[in-house]
Amino acid sequence: MAEYKAMPLGEPPLTVDALAAEPRTLADFPTPLVTLSEKALAHNLRTMSAWCASAGVGLAPHGKTTMSMTLWQRQLDAGAWGITVATPWQATVALDWGVPRILLANELVQPAAIRALAPHAARLTVWADSIRAVELLADGLSDAGATVPLAVLVELGGAGGRTGARGVPAALEVARAIASAPALRLAGVGGYEGALAHDASTASLERVRAYLAEMVRLHRELDAQGLYPAEGEVLLTAGGSAYFDDVAAILAPLRDPEGARGRPVDVLLRSGAYITHDDGFYRGITPFSRGGSGEGLRAAIHGWATVLSRPEPELVLVDAGKRDLPYDEGLPEVQAVRSLRGGPAMPFAGAAVTGINDQHAFIRVPADAVIEVGDVVRLGLSHPCTAFDKWRALPLVDDALADDPRVIGVIETCFG
Repeated sequence: MAEYKAMPLGEPPLTVDALAAEPRTLADFPTPLVTLSEKALAHNLRTMSAWCASAGVGLAPHGKTTMSMTLWQRQLDAGAWGITVATPWQATVALDWGVPRILLANELVQPAAIRALAPHAARLTVWADSIRAVELLADGLSDAGATVPLAVLVELGGAGGRTGARGVPAALEVARAIASAPALRLAGVGGYEGALAHDASTASLERVRAYLAEMVRLHRELDAQGLYPAEGEVLLTAGGSAYFDDVAAILAPLRDPEGARGRPVDVLLRSGAYITHDDGFYRGITPFSRGGSGEGLRAAIHGWATVLSRPEPELVLVDAGKRDLPYDEGLPEVQAVRSLRGGPAMPFAGAAVTGINDQHAFIRVPADAVIEVGDVVRLGLSHPCTAFDKWRALPLVDDALADDPRVIGVIETCFG
């Protein structure tokens, strides 16, 4: 299994299923290593499902975080509406994996991609933020001989943000173009508030809430102007993993999936990182930590690295680097050390990662720190979205925080 960098070395070839059926200790696996913790994964799935039910919103988790069929299925089994993807290729993966409802939260404008996805319009919803994008969609579907109208959400953006029509008047023009195209069906409003803020300051939260209020205004204008089709559900979707509480507070009152007040309307969050959470960016910004939104999420993803050198009393070099660990939203944090001489992982106070190369991390430690070559360090990670794509397979441990974590399975990923 040399093609999987996380697997035991020097052993006869094993299938992933066979390895999962034979639990081993973490010490059997080489470093650098990134693991998932079953105890924390199960907790996060339960916690987010319960929170969404309480808040009155649905969930279409963003699959780009993990690109794992196993984890996607667990999210669906926990009640997810469907899976969100970001690219046409990711949409084809979701189709191949049997995902019943797929939200492509992006503009679909490549003619070849439109033709490839046209036969699957009944399972797919896409976005558009310009009349040109609508024209490309309509022309591509017509060329492909599509027989089922494709559901399209008009995307509302914000100044300085990412994609999305700038302002309600511009979005209404896009919506009119969608509504007038026979191959398309205006299916609601989409947006992403996370592109407009990156922290939980008062100014950032006010900007997020103002943007969400504009989404509500757009939806009401679409309804008032009769742009929605006479039949069919309308979707309103926003919400990454940072501000989903504000999304629920502002959009959930519009949710009416049974159509008791008239038109059926569903409100979907697209949070994806919640399934593993982290020990960095999301730990600091999640509503569970800043807003008292019930029981919190737990970090389910960790790095493990072996001490290769201690060339100076206050400097330790370990064998995990940029090719193994995320670093775009903060460096890993040192949590504990497991001695090569045996025993449980011990908390490691006063140590900090100060830099990271391709295959090394620099850790500053107190001069009197008890750590030596061969010991293994457990690292908390920040931003799981850029951790999963570095691993074709991640060992699943029973509990990463246990004295002696046991590897009980393997989670495979698909990043192309």
